[in-house]
Amino acid sequence: MVDNVTGPGEWRGWRAATQAALYGVDGAGGFYRRSEGPAGHFRTSVHASPLFAEAVARLLCRVDEALGRPSSLDFVDMAAGRGELVTGVLAALPAEVASRTRACAVDIADRPAGLARRIEWLPEPPRQVTGLLFANEWLDNVPVEVAEVDSAGVARLVLVRDTGAERLGERVSGAETEWLARWWPMAEEEGLRAEIGLPRDTAWASAVSCVEGGLAVAVDYAHTADARPPFGTLTGFLEGRETAPVPDGSCDITAHVALDACAEAGMAAAKDAARALVDARLLTQRAALRALGLTGARPPLALASTNPTAYVRALAGAGEAAELTAPGGLGDFGWLLQPVGIPDPLAPEPRPRAD
Repeated sequence: MVDNVTGPGEWRGWRAATQAALYGVDGAGGFYRRSEGPAGHFRTSVHASPLFAEAVARLLCRVDEALGRPSSLDFVDMAAGRGELVTGVLAALPAEVASRTRACAVDIADRPAGLARRIEWLPEPPRQVTGLLFANEWLDNVPVEVAEVDSAGVARLVLVRDTGAERLGERVSGAETEWLARWWPMAEEEGLRAEIGLPRDTAWASAVSCVEGGLAVAVDYAHTADARPPFGTLTGFLEGRETAPVPDGSCDITAHVALDACAEAGMAAAKDAARALVDARLLTQRAALRALGLTGARPPLALASTNPTAYVRALAGAGEAAELTAPGGLGDFGWLLQPVGIPDPLAPEPRPRAD
């Protein structure tokens, strides 16, 4: 239910309010420009374990093979934070692959102190990428409008002040109405909510269009058309805890991603450039990481007696892998894979026919 309590600040849609709160106005201020970076407020797969970067490095090697080992191989880390993932991927690559890899970190924040000089720090992705473009928890922070059904059964935009107070604005119209009808149909029941993911579709299509050959991957909190949350997912995070989404720059503001809608937009971008050999694919992080060799299996107990140090190390790794693939946790994240000019590098190998 929308709160009509008054407060300071202008009424505006959640998209404009979130944009200012997270990224600032005219390049100044904003939650994501703060010195502590995202890791100061929430824990992503990148921060949970170096095994995640190692798995992404293996994926980059598969893309490299599919591309025929080009002389220059790109790795683009979207929403790079403080460069944790790109640094981990470079460290995990075989020396021969690392020597050919051009590493690019894309973020609106200033370049972190101490980041390896070989890593390019960019405000947007390169226009011609041959390799792997990897967007870990990027799309959930692309701001979107929020719609709510009023007492007459009409979907209206939700307006918000910087205190977090809300009221309903004008009815949803135009391309946003079309998006809702296609991707998030709303019953005429007062109080139902949806996040209009059109800006995320556009952002993902733009990212895919940069890939000349290789793979684009988006990893995020996600839902699909068969299981949209009836009251939306808009929320905030501050110092590791979920909190009310107040758009004053004090906290992260996020909402889960309709990755199926993004997939269609990415396919259209690749097909427009005649570069899509296979369709985009959605899978869970659990399935993706297992396809990359991360299982979370416990080491055999016999190892404890023959090599206790190796056993403890393997046990710790198994615990980290289990967290990355856990049902109800990080393992339920969605992975959107968009191959561009190559086969799907995570597709199961065909089984031999039984004669």
